Amino acid sequence: MCVTAVESRPAGVLGESKRSSHRPFGARVKAFVALTKPRIIELLLITTVPVMFLAEQGVPDLTLVLLTCVGGYLSAGGANALNMYIDRDIDALMDRTSQRPLVTGMVSPRECLAFGISLAVVSTLLFGLTVNWLSAWLSLGALLFYVVVYTMILKRRTSQNIVWGGIAGCMPVLIGWSAVTNSLTWAPVILFLVIFFWTPPHYWPLSMKVKEDYARVGVPMLPVIASNKTVAKQIVLYSWVMVAVSLLLTPLGYTGWFYTLVALVAGGWWLWEAHALQNRAKAEVTGGKLKEMRLFHWSITYVSLLFVAIAVDPFLR
Repeated sequence: MCVTAVESRPAGVLGESKRSSHRPFGARVKAFVALTKPRIIELLLITTVPVMFLAEQGVPDLTLVLLTCVGGYLSAGGANALNMYIDRDIDALMDRTSQRPLVTGMVSPRECLAFGISLAVVSTLLFGLTVNWLSAWLSLGALLFYVVVYTMILKRRTSQNIVWGGIAGCMPVLIGWSAVTNSLTWAPVILFLVIFFWTPPHYWPLSMKVKEDYARVGVPMLPVIASNKTVAKQIVLYSWVMVAVSLLLTPLGYTGWFYTLVALVAGGWWLWEAHALQNRAKAEVTGGKLKEMRLFHWSITYVSLLFVAIAVDPFLR
């Protein structure tokens, strides 16, 4: 697919008047917090902390948990800020991103760049000096992968952008495990794969909903270049692999009956929703009746339930 050129318009053009006028301190603080994408980071922490309980087979050192969460927030926040800096041209043209701080002019591109780099440096040093250097390098690797590989290379060039770019979002499980053990084993690798196969069927339903936004700026998300039937088929395939991989922890001895029960029930409901979406797509249902966001919202509930089960399971064995 040929990616169309994005309309030439200076980033933040919608907020030129705001840049030249007074910007309240409170609004500025909120804008810098918004650069870190807090709601996305909440999901990353949901996959980090429970893995620390699994690695400890009980309650990990709470100071270590706090430092890992702070370091993880700063690292992911830096990555998200740099992502907004790079994507500020297309953010100005997309409805769902039109209120981001760089587009409105509440934060300048130079400020955003400095902010993102500063968070990257601080988070790496915080991990290295207070947790361990394995976690620090994993965190820095995730940041660089998201910014360079996903945002700069894949996002505007291939419909597989979210598949491989999603690797950055898989790293918190490795970081959580390494924070406790200063090593890696098969357990975090399996959970890494669960998040890897979860990411496309989590994000593609949202992409189906806002595909006109992506089409307008020439970003070839799969729903932009493929039919709903094709996208739904891919969602079902990834979903089956994700559920199968999630069940590997128990036969390898890392989890017990509680995690297995939650993984089976939550995974079964996920597959029900994925196949229901596929059936609606096959019937060529469009608009609100496609109900693609049902799977998107359930995907967040699913991963939350699965990782809560990971944290609770060691206490029930």
